[in-house]
Amino acid sequence: MFTGIIEEIGTVHALNQSGSSWKLEITAQRSLQDLAVGDSISINGACHTVTKLNPDSFHVDVTPETRRVSTLGRFNINKKVNLEKALTLTKPLGGHLVQGHVDSVGKINAIRKQGNAAVFEIQFPAAFRKYVAVKGSICIDGISLTIAGCTQNSLTISVIPHTVRETTLQFNKVSDQVNLEFDIIAKYVESLSCFGESKAEKSELSLTYLKNRGF
Repeated sequence: MFTGIIEEIGTVHALNQSGSSWKLEITAQRSLQDLAVGDSISINGACHTVTKLNPDSFHVDVTPETRRVSTLGRFNINKKVNLEKALTLTKPLGGHLVQGHVDSVGKINAIRKQGNAAVFEIQFPAAFRKYVAVKGSICIDGISLTIAGCTQNSLTISVIPHTVRETTLQFNKVSDQVNLEFDIIAKYVESLSCFGESKAEKSELSLTYLKNRGF
């Protein structure tokens, strides 16, 4: 579990393919403090297990499934990545609850300035629209962000200068692809609302539906 508050920008130092799987070596500094083999670490929002440590880098294995559902399959040497170690009970939850399980890949449609903020418009598959709510949370490349607006298949985020400087958002361009993880609470509400019902009994989630079930 993570918070979506990025601790450091790392760099892809090596990428070795073994059959259909990859091994990544990421150089870092702050993220290596207290890091151990077997620990979880988020790389651009995708949770990985540390398999080897060097004085200035760590190694992870990347499965074919992770490459399929995320942008990791398009990583190259020297790519900058967002890093966050797993949440501990003594760590402030400054963002929101993030699993490190990428749901989908989105595409940046536009980037514009609005006062001191950078506004990003990101396209996503329409099937995930039910998990998107204005002022709700979303994880983009491992960053916890607040949704400022949405349509059927796109959302906007308004990002303060500090967040841009401290994450890979500073390097993003129009048409870049990003990892998306939608809010876990929204996904559990959907699952609970359908639990124990036949297909014929399932209905769209609504305020009336929730009230009738004690929410």
